[in-house]
Amino acid sequence: MIQPVKTELYAARAPLEWAVIGNGILFTAQIPIGADGAVVDGGIEAQTRQTLDNLQHTLESAGASMQQLTQVLIYVTQREDLATVNRVYAEYVAAPYPNRAAIIVTGFAREEMRVEMVAYAAVDGAV
Repeated sequence: MIQPVKTELYAARAPLEWAVIGNGILFTAQIPIGADGAVVDGGIEAQTRQTLDNLQHTLESAGASMQQLTQVLIYVTQREDLATVNRVYAEYVAAPYPNRAAIIVTGFAREEMRVEMVAYAAVDGAV
């Protein structure tokens, strides 16, 4: 049985939850959208920051924090964006770091997106 995490993120039109908890693990995928549902302007730094803000908000909504992340999968459309993503990511995540992978993809469902993150966190007892 899974338990949805109630967030204040923009309500998705697609049939999905921004995060669910099952077996003490939070599962989430975050994208660079603001409160209006639009992808934020400002390039990869702004998009990375918004994605991480959304991730942090989601974790906090589940009674957790960034320190409880166990794995983060980062998807970008341009290899050269990884240096900026790493720099911004380091502002949000501290040692001991979660396991992580970075994957270059050809695109996302929303064409203007340049980054997406899939994350897992240990939240046993949260919410």
